Amino acid sequence: MEKRRDHRKTGGGAADWLLRLVKGVFVGTGFILPGVSGGALAAIFGLYERIISFLAHITRDFKKNVLFFIPVAIGMLGGIVLLSYPLEYFLDRYLAPTMWFFIGAIIGTFPALWKEGGKKGRSPRHLVIMAVAFVAGFFLLRFGESAFAGNVPQNFGTWLLGGAIIALGILIPGLSPSNFLLYMGMYGAMVTAFKTLDVSVILPLILGLLICLLALSKLMDALFAKAYAGVFHVILGVVAASTVIIVPLDFNYLSLEGLACIPTCIAGIALGLWMSRLEDRYKPARA
Repeated sequence: MEKRRDHRKTGGGAADWLLRLVKGVFVGTGFILPGVSGGALAAIFGLYERIISFLAHITRDFKKNVLFFIPVAIGMLGGIVLLSYPLEYFLDRYLAPTMWFFIGAIIGTFPALWKEGGKKGRSPRHLVIMAVAFVAGFFLLRFGESAFAGNVPQNFGTWLLGGAIIALGILIPGLSPSNFLLYMGMYGAMVTAFKTLDVSVILPLILGLLICLLALSKLMDALFAKAYAGVFHVILGVVAASTVIIVPLDFNYLSLEGLACIPTCIAGIALGLWMSRLEDRYKPARA
């Protein structure tokens, strides 16, 4: 029995390998779904702290960590490429119901994030921190929407910046990189690039992502070590703000498509709750 527990803890076994693959698929979708954070999903699935620790101390247990993250990376790449096809279709034709599905998914995962944020203690001060983060995050996202206005040119340099923004979505759970890419007018081109495997876009995205991850991972690791509850309640505030900001407002909710937003939101909530409960059932991947 002891050997079995040790074996699962180190990530061995086909079941745990497949579970990490599935988690990677969901985390990968967080990088291209508007309003959804790959970092938040990584936190929900118990991968976030290990990702940050690995990037901050990359030579520590290098082989063990690489083997652990291989199925996660495969799942992330697969999720991004495969989801780009239906995502482009539904966002073009059924924008509001699709966005409400994303909103529902965030609502469904929020209780797990709330539980994660309080695992090392919670006080009234942390609730104040969360409220301030919500207000600041809301106005920051609103500012980004009006400041960029979809007018950013698309070239190697801006795609490097796009990769860095995606990395921030990993480092700062709750921050949705797709929101910023939407505001910059780069989101549609990014989805098309993943769909067509356009290296001229994907390569600078990956480079920007890696540079930002390696540059800032030590900072995030130190912040979590010194002020876990405070940092996580900032994350909770940003998650809430990024959810409110993507609610479609200029839309006729009395139309047939508008009424479809109700079941799609419920379906999203169900998916979010299911994803959150996966982590409770399969603790070995937290390691």
